[in-house]
Amino acid sequence: MRLRSCFLGLLALFVAGKCSYSPEPDQQRTLPPGWVSLGRVDSEEELSLTFALRQQNVGRLSELVQAVSDPGSPRYGKYLTLEDVTELVRPSPLTFHTVQKWLLAAGARNCHSVITQDFLTCWLSVRQAELLLSGAEFHRYVGGPGEIHVIRSPRPYQLPKALAPHVDFVGGLHRFPPTSSLRQRPEPQTSGTAGLHFGVTPSVIRQRYNLTAQDVGSGTTNNSQACAQFLEQYFHDSDLAEFMRLFGGNFAHQASVARVVGQQGRGRAGIEASLDVEYLMSAGANISTWVYSSPGDSGAGCWFVSGRYQFRPSFPASSPYVTTVGGTSFQNPFRVTNEIVDYISGGGFSNVFPQPSYQEEAVAQFLSSSPHLPPSSYFNASGRAYPDVAALSDGYWVVSNSVPIPWVSGTSASTPVFGGLLSLINEHRILSGRPPLGFLNPRLYKQRGAGLFDVTRGCHESCLNEEVQGQGFCSGPGWDPVTGWGTPNFPALLKTLINP
Repeated sequence: MRLRSCFLGLLALFVAGKCSYSPEPDQQRTLPPGWVSLGRVDSEEELSLTFALRQQNVGRLSELVQAVSDPGSPRYGKYLTLEDVTELVRPSPLTFHTVQKWLLAAGARNCHSVITQDFLTCWLSVRQAELLLSGAEFHRYVGGPGEIHVIRSPRPYQLPKALAPHVDFVGGLHRFPPTSSLRQRPEPQTSGTAGLHFGVTPSVIRQRYNLTAQDVGSGTTNNSQACAQFLEQYFHDSDLAEFMRLFGGNFAHQASVARVVGQQGRGRAGIEASLDVEYLMSAGANISTWVYSSPGDSGAGCWFVSGRYQFRPSFPASSPYVTTVGGTSFQNPFRVTNEIVDYISGGGFSNVFPQPSYQEEAVAQFLSSSPHLPPSSYFNASGRAYPDVAALSDGYWVVSNSVPIPWVSGTSASTPVFGGLLSLINEHRILSGRPPLGFLNPRLYKQRGAGLFDVTRGCHESCLNEEVQGQGFCSGPGWDPVTGWGTPNFPALLKTLINP
C-alpha cells in the first residue's frame, strides 16, 4: 500500500495543464543580439540542469546580513560560518526528498548538491528534460564572447503545481551569457608632450589613487582575495609573470596565483580573464590570490572576493547584496588628473530588485536634485540603484597569450582594481585585530562616500532614442547612478574604513 501511495504521489507530480505553474513568470523569450540558433538539439543528447530548492528562514538570513554589515549594530563583523548558514537555509527534508524523487523518477542521473543543499544539479537527456519541464524545447545557439555554444529553450517552461512549495526555478534554460563590456579602443592621438602616460598600467592606477610603495600586502596574514573565470575564459601563468615583469617593478607583488580551484583550460587565454587576474593582483598587491575556474556557460565576468565581500562587474550587478563598480576615464586621456564618466559605464535602476533601505536617502537626493533625468517611464525609481562606486575603466594594458595589448576598456577593468584596493584595507584590519569588511554597501552609504573622489562630470550613453535625445543618467555631487559615490582615494578610504 505504501509503494502504491508513493507511486501515485510521484505520478501526480508529472500532471501538467491546470495543475502546473510557472516558477519564472519573467522568463526571457527573445534571442539576445549576437546569438544565432543552430536548430533543435538531438533528443538523446545529454544536458545539465540546476534546480533551485526552496530555502528556509530567508527573512532571518536577511536580518542577519543587515546586522553583521551595519557598523551601528552590536553584531557588526560577527559573521556566520558556512555551517551556520547551512543550518539556517537548508531546505526542509520534505522539499529535498520530494524534488529528488521527482528527478529520479524522470530518469535524472548523476545528481549532486551543494553544502547548503539548496541546489541540485542533474544530467538528463533532452527528451527527458522536455518531458520533465512542460513547454521547454531545447535548441543549440552560438554567439556571445568567444563564439561559444550553449543549449537553451526559446519557450517558457512549467512545473507540476505540487512542486510550487519546493522549487524556486530551474537554471540552464533561458538566460544567455551577457556580452563582456571589454573592448579595445583605437589609440588616442597626441603631440608627444612630456609627462604623459600612454595607457593605464598599475603605476598609473597607484599614482591616481594615491598608493605608495608601502601600500602592499604583508604576505604574512591569512588575508586572501579571489576571482572566478567562466565561459571558457582562462588566464595563463606566463602572461601574469610577463605582466608583472613589465608593469610591476615599482611595488612588491606576487607573480603567480596561490591556487587554482577547478579545471584550468589549455586553450588560448581570454583577455577578460587575463585582465581580471593581472589587475586584482597589482591593485591588491602581494596578497595571496586564488582563481576559481569553471568552463561552464552559465555566467560571465568575475566574482571578486576578499575577506567576505563580493564584487561583480556584470549580472547580477543590480543585486542589492553586491557592490557594483562603474567606470571612469581621464578627462585628458594622457594625463593622470581628474576623472569623468566613461561613456561605456553602465548604471541605473533595477526592474528586478527593490531598492534596499541603505541607499534610499542617497537615491532620493539624486532624483530630487539632478537637472538631467530620462523620462520617468524609462526607469524604475523604486528599484535597486547602481553602481555603488567606480574606478578607471578606460585604456588598460593587458598581457594575454604573451602579447601586451593596449587600450582595453570596460567596467570589467574597474572592478578588480576596486576589489584589490579593498583587499589592502582588509589587510590593515586583520593586522589590527579587526574582522574583514564584509558586505560593504550599508557602511558605504552610511558614510556617504567618505574616502572617495566624487566624480561630477559626464553622462553615460545608454539611452539614444529621440525622446531622450541621447541623454542617459549624468554624474553629479554625491551619489549618482553612473559612478556611484566615486573613485577611491586610498589613504582617505583606508582611514574611514579601518575602524571599528
